[in-house]
Amino acid sequence: MSVLTIALPIALLLGGSALVACIWSIRHGQFDDLDSASVRILVDEKRLDEPGPNQTGSGEDGK
Repeated sequence: MSVLTIALPIALLLGGSALVACIWSIRHGQFDDLDSASVRILVDEKRLDEPGPNQTGSGEDGK
C-alpha cells in the first residue's frame, strides 16, 4: 500500500506535465506544417554551378 502513495502522485505528475507540454506545443504552432519537412528531400533543386539548358556556361546570354 505504501508503494501506491509514492507511485500514484508521480504518475499523475508525469501525466499532467505531458498534457501541459502537448497543449503548449499545439498553441505555439509546433504541429502547423507536418508535410514540408518530409517532402523537402524529394524536391529536385537546380545547382547554381551547373549551366542550365539555355546557358552556355561562358557567362553569355546565349544570343
